[in-house]
Order: sequence, then C-alpha cells, then structure tokens
Amino acid sequence: MSPRRIVILAAGKLDPFSAKTAAGIIRYRRSEVLAVLAPEHAGQALEQLIGVGQGIPVIADLGELDSQNPDTLMIGVAPPGGKLPQGWRTFLRQAIERRMQIVNGLHTLIGDDPELAGLARQHGVTIWDVRRPPEDLEVGTAAAATIPARTVLTVGSDCNIGKKIAAIEIAEELTRRGQDAVFLPTGQTGVMISGRGIAIDRVIGDFTSGAVEKLVLEHRNRQWIIVEGQGAIFHPSYSGVTLGLVHGACPKAMVLCHQPARSFLRHTQIPIPPLAEQIDIHERLLRPLQVSTVVGVALNGTGLGPAEQEAARARCQAELGLPVADVIRDGAGPLVDALVEHFVRRP
Repeated sequence: MSPRRIVILAAGKLDPFSAKTAAGIIRYRRSEVLAVLAPEHAGQALEQLIGVGQGIPVIADLGELDSQNPDTLMIGVAPPGGKLPQGWRTFLRQAIERRMQIVNGLHTLIGDDPELAGLARQHGVTIWDVRRPPEDLEVGTAAAATIPARTVLTVGSDCNIGKKIAAIEIAEELTRRGQDAVFLPTGQTGVMISGRGIAIDRVIGDFTSGAVEKLVLEHRNRQWIIVEGQGAIFHPSYSGVTLGLVHGACPKAMVLCHQPARSFLRHTQIPIPPLAEQIDIHERLLRPLQVSTVVGVALNGTGLGPAEQEAARARCQAELGLPVADVIRDGAGPLVDALVEHFVRRP
C-alpha cells in the first residue's frame, strides 16, 4: 500500500476500547498519521487517551491541517452496531470536499449513501468500504487443511483482547528471522493496516468459513500464514465468527490470547473459563478436520502494573506448561520459538 497522509476520525469515541482501530493504525502506520480528528478532546495528549500516539495532535477541524495536504480520512472507531453517527456526516462532507479519500470500517457502507457517494463522484474521491465483502464467496470445504504452508491462527479467551496485534507481531518476528510469512487480516482494522484481507463479520454466515478458506488458499505457497482471529468461542455474541475462522483456516497451530485483568467475557457477567479448558476445546473443535495444537499464550497486560504482569505471566506459564509473552512488552520471540519447534516436530 502506498504511503498516505492520514487523518483518523475518532469523534466522540476516543478511548482504548472504542478507538482500537485508531490505535492499530497508529501502531503500525505511525509515519503516515498526521492527526486524530476528535473535537471534544482537541489539544489533549493522545497517548493518555488511547495508550499510543505520542506527538500526534488531536484536532477539532480539518482546516487545521490544510498546510499539510492530508489525503485520507480513516474512520478509527467502532460505534455500537457499526452504524454511521449522524454527527459524522459533516466531517465526511468536509473531507470529500477537500478531495480526501475515505477509508471506512463501519458496517454502514458509505459508498451506498446517496449524498456522500454523490459528493465523492463530484470531487473524484474514492470511498473504500473495508467491510464490503467479496461477491464470489462459497461455503468452506476444509481445503485449507491440505496445503503445505505453516498455518497459525490466533484465538482468544474473550473478544477485543489482542488477537490482531499478536498475529501481526508473530508475522513480523518471523519476517525478521528471514522467514516467508504473511499476516492475513480478518477484521476491518487489520485490513486498513495491511491493505488486504476480508472483514469476516460482514460475511453472510454460511460463507464465513469459505471466506477464510479463500484467503488462506490464495497464499498456499507461502511458508507461514498467520491468520488474525475474531471473537471468542465461549462468547454468546461472537462465537459464530470464531468457529467459522477455526474451520476456514484449519490451522496447524494456534496461539491463545488472554488478558489476566479480565474476569468476565466482555459486556456480560459470564466468567471467563479456565485457560486449560479453552485450549482443550479449541483443539477438539479442530480435530475432525485438522490436528492442531495451542503452542503458546499471548498475554495482554492491560490493567496490570509491571510486577502484576510478570506474576500473571509466570502463573500462566506454570499452569499450562507453555511459553507466555506479552508481544508488546516482551516481543513475539518466545511464541515464534514455540511455533518453529512445533513445526519441526510435526510430521
């Protein structure tokens, strides 16, 4: 993807959970981001609001950047239901009139909006609706189980827990070691970061596993395929997309992502099941299609101090007998070591 001069729209939702798309873009495309557009937080320190982005200004109006010629407006938050807030239409009109390209990760497809799409055509502006699914999808057939590539899927003890970041960091660590690795995004943020992939949560249910299978098979000749997981197998809201990913990718190895500071599945009062149980369930779900193993745990230390993080890491490692690493704090090295060893042993 060619470098852009990006402004991230995060009006009204500039917090670590709502703005995870903004945080992901900043973390992995930092040099391209000019500013974050969030009038209610204008002038505040971005890193104190979402944990990343030191030095990137939070602005109230696109006019503040006219001298820097921004060329792209990326929607960096996910409102409830992924719908376009009415108040954002003004920002989008202003961006289009400035001939900025629109990158939209909402469920609302802006390219289908008569007013905004018409204005974009008038100004020669491209609208990329990241969640618009391909039209040539088919049902899954477990074909991904047959390819020679080393396929890895990140799975989670809950939703919104770091599966994307773990997958990106694992792929990047493999690349640093001279391995041929590709990160395959399955959510809008990953697609916006890498410029490829499919936002699986927009795909019709019958075609979810087929869409993932299609992604994997397109890269069948790569050495390593690292697939971004979605949702959580025990979460009542998101388990469907999780199972579709498991069966579509047919991974030969998995990495479990977990945040020790959480006790309940997000937005519920359902306790997060023990990690050993989660590992067993994921492996048994795949067994009829593919022998697969959880080889390590990517620990999300959010909400814990350094000493608490280390204690949680040691406790988890002792309990499961698996390598455990916070890929942001420690790097993905221990997880990649485990993956390499797993595939050396695998027949």
